[in-house]
Amino acid sequence: MAFQFFNIIFDGLLSGLLLSFLLGLLHGITPDEHTWPITFSYAIGSYSTKKGAEVGLIFSSGFTLQRAIMSEIFYLIFNDALGGISNIVESAAFFALVYILVSFFMAIAGYYIKYGRWVPHLNFDRFIGKGLNNRFKHESEDFYAKNVSPWMALVHGLIAGFGMGAFALITFTVIAPNMPNAYLGFMPGLFYGLGTMAMQIIFGATFGASMLKIKKLTSRGLEFLAHFMSSYVLLYGGIVFMLAGISSFVFPVLLNAGVSTGIPVYNLNSFNLGFVLVIITVGIIGLAAYLKGIKIAKSIKNGKRAPF
Repeated sequence: MAFQFFNIIFDGLLSGLLLSFLLGLLHGITPDEHTWPITFSYAIGSYSTKKGAEVGLIFSSGFTLQRAIMSEIFYLIFNDALGGISNIVESAAFFALVYILVSFFMAIAGYYIKYGRWVPHLNFDRFIGKGLNNRFKHESEDFYAKNVSPWMALVHGLIAGFGMGAFALITFTVIAPNMPNAYLGFMPGLFYGLGTMAMQIIFGATFGASMLKIKKLTSRGLEFLAHFMSSYVLLYGGIVFMLAGISSFVFPVLLNAGVSTGIPVYNLNSFNLGFVLVIITVGIIGLAAYLKGIKIAKSIKNGKRAPF
């Protein structure tokens, strides 16, 4: 019924693109497990308003590209050109796979920030009994000082864009199929992505600037705290996403399960898996990282690295 309503009102090209953009804005504003945790974790690591905005732009550029591609695919699907692909992208297994892929990139990005390398390495001192007091020590001067390169956030955006919500489904299944021809089939997804991008730039700048509000820290201490929090949110948030993905594979019902919160706002109206992921990643892990990192950061003087 709702889809028929949108079909009747928004059947024109310009009005369809405007609606897609507005839906993207709403998607960017409301807490979503495929955007907020990732933008937050990258942006706080930048500890800068400008760099935080850049993170939001880069991440959402990958997201926008993916949305445009999916929009074109759905245009072809609904115009009988690609058969039953829509059944695949709407399946529980596909959603679970997205969670797992997102978790993988979150974890390796967090590991890189923390240890300065992509691939975990073994410390054989742990196994032969030497240096047990320093088993968690990392001698590199770059410890907790790495920035994730822009391409990482871009790839993360490409993967995260495969997560589907009500706003995306309206764009893909109602607006995109009604484009005049296949050459314009990508446009609703593009405008949806641009709407989300606008909000992610704002939130990225806000998250980045929030680090500057922390007083009584040296510039080196602030740098440490920003990277410390970013690595924690990405690394341990990635583990949480991995568990969510595996659980969704085993118990597909989890993706549709939820308890009403009574809040008449999409993404806030139900205490579901996505809402839980946002709370755990941004709220619990982010707060825990701050409380642990701030104690260390206050002891760091300018020109000195973290005391590990």
